[in-house]
Amino acid sequence: MKLAPLPAIMLEPLVRAALLEDLGRAGDITTEATVAKYHHAKTVLAARQTGVVAGLDLAMLAFRLINPDVEISVGRPDGSNVVEGEVIASVVGPARAILTAERTALNFLCHLSGIATATASIVAAVREHPAKITCTRKTTPGLRAVEKYAVRAGGGANHRFGLDDAILIKDNHIAIAGGIRTAIERARVSVGHLVKIEVEVDTLAQLEEALALAPDAVLLDNMSVDKLRQAVALVAGRAITEASGRITAATAPAVAATGVDLISIGWLTHSAPILDIGLDYRGS
Repeated sequence: MKLAPLPAIMLEPLVRAALLEDLGRAGDITTEATVAKYHHAKTVLAARQTGVVAGLDLAMLAFRLINPDVEISVGRPDGSNVVEGEVIASVVGPARAILTAERTALNFLCHLSGIATATASIVAAVREHPAKITCTRKTTPGLRAVEKYAVRAGGGANHRFGLDDAILIKDNHIAIAGGIRTAIERARVSVGHLVKIEVEVDTLAQLEEALALAPDAVLLDNMSVDKLRQAVALVAGRAITEASGRITAATAPAVAATGVDLISIGWLTHSAPILDIGLDYRGS
């Protein structure tokens, strides 16, 4: 399925802020001092590692906000698999603009491609099972929308985007509310019919208590594979099951084999390594 792009109006404030941070108080004094004003350059964005591309719209916007005369031709769009040395896009135009925007463009592109690549590795690891790989709210402040987009580029799915689009009753909510029953009952009378309710449980006893109140989903937190298998059997299709807790590409297949519907992984967005991509000069 083709990856739907994010609206430019969502991306521009992020890219403008990043460019302003880099330009500081005096602009790109290195490029201004060393590169002739009317020099024209041909460059390419090239992968230096095998991975999955994400973030090209932000990279292109960085170049064009500096100078709209920069021309970009995309060869490998977001969601594409690339190998080391493969050209992702060509960037041609005023050399000063290309050099000034280079680092901002690469910061977005490398970071988001890293998230997409990490997501794809987990998706591939569980491909024999129906479980979906999802992200969490453990995102870089200000970059949640684009980081969750990168998860989709890698073949994953998105969890809630914020505190306002679904109810997720976690351990501290339960403790402060006075128990699972109280928390779920209060949640149910507080929101409309379109808002889903999910509750986090750590034990099978908690799960049984929660299921009696018919939540839409249950978060099975830090359970062993054996406990997850028992939990899925106990739920028996009455709620969506989500497994979470330090899951990696190595451990994900066993988790998926338990029959859970979702596997949520926070490190996909908060600490996935970048995908190394560079801007290479190809002439004038």
